[in-house]
Amino acid sequence: MKSDLETFVFLALGLMLAVLTLPPVSRIIIAAGHVRPNYRGEVIPVSVGLAFFLVPFLLFMGAFALRPGAAYLDLVPAFLLATGGMAVLGLVDDVYGSRKASGLRGHLVRLLRGEITTGALKAIGGLAIAFFASLATARGPEILLNTLIIALSANALNLLDLRPGRAGKGFLAAGGVLFAVSWGSPLLVFPAAVGGALLAYLPADLRARAMMGDAGANVLGVVLGLAAVWILPLPAKVGVLIFLVGFHLFTERYSLTEVIAKNRLLDFVDRLGRTRRDSPDP
Repeated sequence: MKSDLETFVFLALGLMLAVLTLPPVSRIIIAAGHVRPNYRGEVIPVSVGLAFFLVPFLLFMGAFALRPGAAYLDLVPAFLLATGGMAVLGLVDDVYGSRKASGLRGHLVRLLRGEITTGALKAIGGLAIAFFASLATARGPEILLNTLIIALSANALNLLDLRPGRAGKGFLAAGGVLFAVSWGSPLLVFPAAVGGALLAYLPADLRARAMMGDAGANVLGVVLGLAAVWILPLPAKVGVLIFLVGFHLFTERYSLTEVIAKNRLLDFVDRLGRTRRDSPDP
C-alpha cells in the first residue's frame, strides 16, 4: 500500500474507532468519579484524552497482523511505550495533581525544596520516556537533541490546554505543517492515527463537555515530538528545538491566554468552533 494512501487510511480508521471508543471511555471515567466542574459548573469527565493512546494502540496491534511488512512497524513498540507512558503520567497528574505549582519552573522550585509534585514526577518521567524513545532511531549527540524535542513537545501541548479546543487546534496546526513538509513518509501514520482520534473528540472539548486532561494533552505533544525526530532532517530538528525552548521561556514569563486575547487573529482561531455560550473567556 502506498504511504500516502496508508496515512489517509489510518486517519480514517482513527476517527471511526474513536467514535466507537469515546462513549464507553467517558462512561467508565464518570462511573469512577473522575469528573470536574467546567466553567459553567457542569460536571464533566476528565482525562478523556486517554483515547489518544487507546485508539492507536488498537490500530497498530491490528497492523502487526494485517501489515507484517510495513515500514513503520519497527517503531511501533517505541511509539506505544512513549504514548502509553505519557498517558499514565498525565493521568496521575490529573487525578492526584495540585495546582499550587504551575509551569516547569514552579515544579522545579518545589522539587529543590524537597517537595515532589506530580508535575515534577511527570517532567522527570517524561524526560526518561523521551530518552528511551530516542534510542529507537538516534545515535550519539542526536539522542540528546531528540530527547529534548520529544520531552518539550509533550509539555508544550500541555501548556496550550487552558481553554476548550486549544490543545487540539495546536496539534492540528503543528501536524499540518509536519504533513506538508514530510508528505509521503510512511511514518506519518503515527500522527495520522492520533489525529483521527482527536477529530472525533474535538467537538466535545470545544463545547466544554469533556476534558482531555494531561492524559490527553501530553500524548498529543509526545506524538508530535516523535514524528518530528523520526521524520525531519537534522537542520529542521534543530529549528524545532529552538522554537520549543523559546516557547517555554515565553510562557514562563507571559500569560499565553492574555497574549492570544490581545491578538485578533489568534483570538479568532482560539474561539473558532466554540459558540458564545461555550466560550469561557469574558
